[in-house]
Amino acid sequence: MTFRWFGEKSDTVSLKNIKQIPAMTGLMGFLDYKAAGEVWEKSEIAEYIGKVHEAGLECEVIESVNIHEDIKMGSGNRDEYIENYKTTIRNLAEYGVKVIVYNFMPVFDWLRTDLAREIPEDGSNSLYFDEAELEGMGPLDIVKRTATQSGGFSLPGWEPERMAELETTLKKYESITADDLRVNYKYFLDAIIPVCEEAGIKMACHPDDPAWPIFGLPRIAHSLKCFEKIISLHNSPSHALCLCTGSLASSIDNDVVAIIRHFGKINRVACMHIRNVKHLGHRKFRESSHLSTDGDLDMYEVVKAVYETCPLVYVRPDHGRMIWGETGRPGYGLYDRALGAAYLNGLWEAICKE
Repeated sequence: MTFRWFGEKSDTVSLKNIKQIPAMTGLMGFLDYKAAGEVWEKSEIAEYIGKVHEAGLECEVIESVNIHEDIKMGSGNRDEYIENYKTTIRNLAEYGVKVIVYNFMPVFDWLRTDLAREIPEDGSNSLYFDEAELEGMGPLDIVKRTATQSGGFSLPGWEPERMAELETTLKKYESITADDLRVNYKYFLDAIIPVCEEAGIKMACHPDDPAWPIFGLPRIAHSLKCFEKIISLHNSPSHALCLCTGSLASSIDNDVVAIIRHFGKINRVACMHIRNVKHLGHRKFRESSHLSTDGDLDMYEVVKAVYETCPLVYVRPDHGRMIWGETGRPGYGLYDRALGAAYLNGLWEAICKE
């Protein structure tokens, strides 16, 4: 059981807070100031992981070693950026990291139309998406609106410093199909997976979020069929998945439990983000508490699928609501994610005893 932590300079949650969550053993760590394509230097890794160890926690999973757009587009300086990625893999392995979570989503990471939508039933707020709200809006419009309506927080991958080049990058993607993206993905995997095998690292691909194409960009990681194609790109245990139940469940077409079981049985699940979502209409949902009855996922069946097919994976509670007056990074407060961890641990204990 792990927790995502952005570091002491940008996270409102402290390592002491995290250590006090029952059965919490470690982190899925993140150096949030590192730009895509940059090498994660040994000194930076040592400082971050050193603090984690001092708090009595482990850090065997690192998230969001982001992939430069030149790699995804198969152009520009991709070979240089791939070499940087190899160096980062080796550096992380030297400090005990065993899994690197990443995504291959063009241009941006997960998207929401509101980062703090109030839930009428209890007055808490959560991440929210309604595709109808995107009608007539471009990427720049949604970024600016989100910043004004969500306490100044920006969407991941949509930080203000990237906006100047966004339109140019989007234009380049107009000629890139999903098949082209997979070809570029294979080129990346063929280059880095041998390094991962040597270093004892598993690469874990995170699903698209939401689970369909946005703004006409190709997206290739949002269903069982998509992930079968991804796994076929390179035959190695080091080429694996990070199954995020909330990202997958954003589409009502996905049977999340079946997806976990399918890839768990073939040993391709390296870690999991477990959370729940509540559908409110066509491509319209909000993130709920982890409790099964608050959302549309049966969390008992989710945890049981993990227990029966991939019980040794790293897991963490994902995006939580803001409750009890807490403020901070949307989706990443302390209280609701701590409740989520306790709930998942309760399900786990019950399934073990069954």
